[in-house]
Amino acid sequence: MPTLRFGKYLTLATAALLLLAAAPGAVAATADPAATADPAGTAWTTSAGAQATEAWQPPLSTRGRYVVDADGNRFRLKSANWDGAQGSWNGSGSTADPANHHAGQNSYGIPLGLDRVPLPQLLGDFHRLGINSIRLPFSNEMIHTTTPVPDVALTANPGLRGRTPLQVYDAVVAALTQDGFAVILNNHTNTSRWCCGVDGNERWNSGQSTQQWADDWVFMARRYASDPRVAGADLYNEVRRDVLDDPNWGLGDAHDWYAAAQLAADRILAEANPDLLIVIEGINWTGLPVDGLPHGRPTLTPARTLSHTLVATHKLVYSAHFYGYTGPNHSGATGIGETHDARYQDLTRDQLHQVLNDQAFFVSSEGNQHFTAPVWISEFGIGAGETGAAARTWFGNITDYFADHDADFAYWPLVGWEGHDDWSLLRYDTSGNRYGILDQADWRATAWNRLMTAPTRTGSVAAVPSWRMLATDHGDYVQSLRVRANGDWNSGASKAACPDGQRLIGLGHSGVRGLCTDVSTGDLRAAGNTQTVVPDERHVPAGGDWASGYTKLQCPAGNFLIGYSRRGGRTSAALCVPAGHSLAGAGRTVWFDRSDNRPSGAAGGDFANGDYKGQCADDEYAAGIAFTTRLGANQGPAALLCRKLT
Repeated sequence: MPTLRFGKYLTLATAALLLLAAAPGAVAATADPAATADPAGTAWTTSAGAQATEAWQPPLSTRGRYVVDADGNRFRLKSANWDGAQGSWNGSGSTADPANHHAGQNSYGIPLGLDRVPLPQLLGDFHRLGINSIRLPFSNEMIHTTTPVPDVALTANPGLRGRTPLQVYDAVVAALTQDGFAVILNNHTNTSRWCCGVDGNERWNSGQSTQQWADDWVFMARRYASDPRVAGADLYNEVRRDVLDDPNWGLGDAHDWYAAAQLAADRILAEANPDLLIVIEGINWTGLPVDGLPHGRPTLTPARTLSHTLVATHKLVYSAHFYGYTGPNHSGATGIGETHDARYQDLTRDQLHQVLNDQAFFVSSEGNQHFTAPVWISEFGIGAGETGAAARTWFGNITDYFADHDADFAYWPLVGWEGHDDWSLLRYDTSGNRYGILDQADWRATAWNRLMTAPTRTGSVAAVPSWRMLATDHGDYVQSLRVRANGDWNSGASKAACPDGQRLIGLGHSGVRGLCTDVSTGDLRAAGNTQTVVPDERHVPAGGDWASGYTKLQCPAGNFLIGYSRRGGRTSAALCVPAGHSLAGAGRTVWFDRSDNRPSGAAGGDFANGDYKGQCADDEYAAGIAFTTRLGANQGPAALLCRKLT
């Protein structure tokens, strides 16, 4: 989110020089156990005179690069951010003074505009914009606050008076979903302080433990589980460096965003609501923005070699943010802390479009990879008062890219106060009069209208094969709920298992990474939770030595591989399950201990970067793993037994 017209971030270099401390976290109260719907049972009248939101059937899921509804029809996320519930205080001075809040707007920890406009009128204006979904930020502090919202913040909606911020949030969610909008919950901040600089909200665990953060997500997902149009969970906003350290993607420490997102996502899907989309944003910033020192905006680039595999296969959406005054290696600062790196608005149209692909859209444009998923640009925006030619050109260029590539997007922000935040699509004065992009005087309307009316894919989206990686880099990676239900199947080992509906089709020689798919078969597994752990050669038939001199972990007849385990660098066991139909195809040995051995043009991508990889063909299943126990040799997987599916 933008903090100023010309600067989104308090520069990290300046913060370090001034030795700024992170903002203290607020004391959390017990969460309100109100019902999932608006606790007062308010029945919101559908917005009069508004364009009808396109018909769609929840829940949402994914097929390749597309989000689809329950009927398999494309649901393009044409969204906007209705902010306020994440907090607006700038971090210094009295919270009671509007001057100490972003753009002079005190949100009181609830979505902006409720003091000025009745909810049905707001929803009507949202429809007129043409959007179909709302990214709805909140803070962890909001969840636990028990003090009612001041009446002044609800002047235009007196029926909401006396409620806590969370209860007001409930009412807003209920009103939006009853009016046909999809709602994506967004954990924006730990504390109710304006984001995004060095502000105590840099990471999901800046002011709280990762456990508490994940617990709060389970609480929120359960709270709205009975409302099917609450469609997604956007896990955390703009993960970035604090004064002392960077976030990372896969190092396995307390600042590992990859691992934290995996933990929260799986808990949400397994413990709270299996129907939610899970939105994982890339890393927004690492390093100190000082010329000569490493720094930059990784966004989604780490997903090319390490992507997420959730316990529900078709629920992952990746996201990224782009603002013109920031850049691939520019923090957005002006003056002290500004580097000589290019801003996005300094790039030519072609350069910008290439960078957008390199940083984010490769995830959706490169099909049949382990990382393939929809990409949602969940923040971009610009001010109505912007006069700079470069900034205006950037806005036209990026919206053209979204239009031409049929991208999913969410503008920041949706609602603001007239005379305060001219970035807002809609602004309202104290009398409820509307200003903004629906008015002819707003220069942004040309680009917005093209974005909203450009040709887009609609209708049914065919199911496509899914490819997902397994990664035991730092411990277990068991993504099958059916396997989890059976308990620890190889105590003390690092274990991996494909998500339900997929089979193991590839392995890396180190035994750390694997590749899963449902290509050619869909769900191959028989009903029930029967599984066989294979620690030795007991299932190798007489005369069936397919890897002479190597230890062979072979599935029983009629079974196929869905998992594996290792103890350090040594292969430990194979995990096999029975197929739902006969498996009697011919077999072959695929060796990969000295080089890659994958089918020509193999799908799945580089699922074990830097490692030799073996992979069965699309019309095969893996039935065994071979490895050596020779002293001094790599004792990871050396060969796969691949057999024809039919």
